[in-house]
Amino acid sequence: MARFLIGTIAAIGHVSPALPIARQLIQQGHEVWWYTGKGLKEKVEATGANHVSISRGIDLTVPETIPADWIAQRNALKGFNQFKFYLKHGFIDAAVTQLQDLTNILKEFPADILLCDVFFLGISWLHEKTGLPWAAFGMSALPFSSRDTAPFGLGLQPDYSPLGQLKTRGLNWLSRNVLMKDVTRHLDQRRESVSLSPKGQDFFSAALSPFLYLQGTTPSFEYPRRDLPPQVHFIGTFLPPVPTNFSAPSWWTDLNTNKPVVHVTQGTVATQANELLVPTIQALVDEDVLVVATTGGQPIEAINLDPIPANARIESFISHVHLLPHVDVMVTNGGFNGVQIALANGVPMVAAGQTEEKPEICARVEWSGVGINLKTSTPTSTQIRNAVKTVLASPRYKQKAQEMKMEIDLYNSPVIAAGLLEKLAATKQPVFSK
Repeated sequence: MARFLIGTIAAIGHVSPALPIARQLIQQGHEVWWYTGKGLKEKVEATGANHVSISRGIDLTVPETIPADWIAQRNALKGFNQFKFYLKHGFIDAAVTQLQDLTNILKEFPADILLCDVFFLGISWLHEKTGLPWAAFGMSALPFSSRDTAPFGLGLQPDYSPLGQLKTRGLNWLSRNVLMKDVTRHLDQRRESVSLSPKGQDFFSAALSPFLYLQGTTPSFEYPRRDLPPQVHFIGTFLPPVPTNFSAPSWWTDLNTNKPVVHVTQGTVATQANELLVPTIQALVDEDVLVVATTGGQPIEAINLDPIPANARIESFISHVHLLPHVDVMVTNGGFNGVQIALANGVPMVAAGQTEEKPEICARVEWSGVGINLKTSTPTSTQIRNAVKTVLASPRYKQKAQEMKMEIDLYNSPVIAAGLLEKLAATKQPVFSK
């Protein structure tokens, strides 16, 4: 038996992928403690893991811990600048207090192996202090620098032509020495504040475990890289558990008509309904489809639609496990977990997201052929309507999504992840792919 200490950012998109991993580790006889937000205690404990709450700094599940000026600064920024704000003040700053809390946890729970999501730096810093082996899991597109791909965050697809490779080399230099230089400097300053030497590493190089990295997708969704680190393993999609308390909405039988079903989800982070949810409902009001909209937890009453169109059904939340088998097209803002679950069900997409790292995910939706990327967070109704009609009318999108589903079906991600983590626990050495 090994003892695993997990650390994750206090947001459902960072926690959900690790739930099946923790559950599998516990089923295989290991002990798991999990450090994350107070509001995620129930989900963590449902796996059998021991939950430890964030005790200092910002806990994104506890609104009163989030300073008003932090929110104001974030909201004043858009696109790539907002992405950098999250890196500096959402993830790097948090590592300081994460390290303090994790150090205290080790006094009570002497872990053998550390595990974190790719944006949670406190675990890697704890490794530097203690020497404990650590692994990370990817709940987003692969962010690491490569000679074959543009810098992460720009949402640019790879160009493997000689001219494209030259452009990629230039963009990587520009990112390292100009665009992301302030993030690297901020990271080094925070490292020095906890008596760690500055490394001059970019954020994602610092987030790549030299021991083991579990990427929660399949190779067909990722850009080919000749320099993919050997400790990176594709382990398939992190599928959520089937809810045991599902109560179908009163309109559920409407899904069984012959009309195409279009699902629009606003996600759980960028939840402004006027950006995607409302325009999609309005775009399809005169189309012979059924629109199922979920608000990402926001009250239905907060949706500015009066009246709600006859062909629309709106809920605060519906489990994708139950809904997606009925869906023909999903309109999404590009949240990684939602996109992966859609692909696990063979559902093609219309993607519209430009916040956080979503441009990267939307770009991969287009590149892999499973959907259309609208390259905006605020598409017009005309853009949405045309894209949805194109996906419904063009068999190639459904075919590509079905091919991706067949690939995903080949993976049992919790079992694969647990096996790799057990190997790391047994050897304390890097676990390289074959």
